[in-house]
Amino acid sequence: MATTITSECINCGACEPECPNTAIYGGGVPWELNGQQSAAIAQDIYYIVPSKCTECVGFYDHEACAAVCPVDCCIPDPKNLETEAVLFERAKVLHPDKTFEADYPSRFKKEANGAAHADGAEAPATANGTAAPSPAAPPAAPKAAPAPAAESAASSSEFDPATWEVPMICHHCAEQYTIPFRHFQVGVMFYCPFCSGSFVPTLEIYTTVREQFENFYSQRKREAENFERKRAREQAGFTSKRDEELKRFQESLMRTAQEMKPAGKLVKPRGLASMFT
Repeated sequence: MATTITSECINCGACEPECPNTAIYGGGVPWELNGQQSAAIAQDIYYIVPSKCTECVGFYDHEACAAVCPVDCCIPDPKNLETEAVLFERAKVLHPDKTFEADYPSRFKKEANGAAHADGAEAPATANGTAAPSPAAPPAAPKAAPAPAAESAASSSEFDPATWEVPMICHHCAEQYTIPFRHFQVGVMFYCPFCSGSFVPTLEIYTTVREQFENFYSQRKREAENFERKRAREQAGFTSKRDEELKRFQESLMRTAQEMKPAGKLVKPRGLASMFT
């Protein structure tokens, strides 16, 4: 089946440069094949030419346009069902100068492998062909601040990108969930844990989120490091002062010990001296 673009298209243009067959055109733009132009299939939104679409068979194990679409409107056309063999032959015709390997990538092959999941359910796929990370649970209620840890502020785990979470609001069901920042990449498909609606970060979205995280935590880490250096200087000064005070105190005690004159041994008077006592 060829891929089609639904009326939910927002004309972002993310899909057009991703198509290996130049099968995607802007609304109102005539499409071309073998040097011949044909009238645009759609006037107001981007569209895909079925006779040029191979669902990326031979190039990727996923549909490239669907992987970058921010509103999930690039979908298989149920009115235009086609087999992998038909799509692969079309790819060879469209690209006569390209040599396809026997193990060419195809979403059909990946879906067949995904069907062998232990629980019998097909694993949702990411744009790089690996299984999508498990849907993150909704953010938990804020916890009470933990007791001060032994680690320094500058080495806190909050500066580890592996702990960062990107908040998301599903554009399908409006529920909130989170995505681990370390998995948040351009073209990776994520699924809402409530309605299974998909979301794929575009380059613009990824860049904006990355800059927000990196700018905030870089500044926060610099402040923590400056605080640690200041505290270290103050601690060193405080310790030095106390050591000096202790030294002076011990010297004072020694002088006192040297100045004290203990009383001599008492001797009982004898002889004439006893008559006056």
